[in-house]
Amino acid sequence: MLYALLCYNSEEVVFSWSQEHEAEVMGKLHAVHERLAARGKMGPSLRLLPTTAATTLRKSGDPPLVIDGPFAETKEQLLGFYVIDCENLEEALDFAKDLGVANPGGAYEIRPILLYNRSGLPQDNPAEAAAAG
Repeated sequence: MLYALLCYNSEEVVFSWSQEHEAEVMGKLHAVHERLAARGKMGPSLRLLPTTAATTLRKSGDPPLVIDGPFAETKEQLLGFYVIDCENLEEALDFAKDLGVANPGGAYEIRPILLYNRSGLPQDNPAEAAAAG
């Protein structure tokens, strides 16, 4: 089962980190990523730019309304996400807990994924799948 692991935290906090702190956190996260990748379970992971770079399309109007910024004001913003291939929710939770140790604060939302298009995932490319383990 594929899961989306949505990463929430305060942009104000995360984007104010020093280069040294950023490098330290990313190093810890990389170690967690490598463990999952070694088991062939790591899909794409992305960090989003701040919500100030976002544009939202509100679908409810005719015509739809395009606005600058995020959909809603919140204390924590969606800062990135992972796509992981786990046997079950418990395995996905274990990965999220490891990420939480590496990068405390914020929250991880875990959602099962129904795929419309599988292209680009490692198992779709035999060379990438072999390299992943």
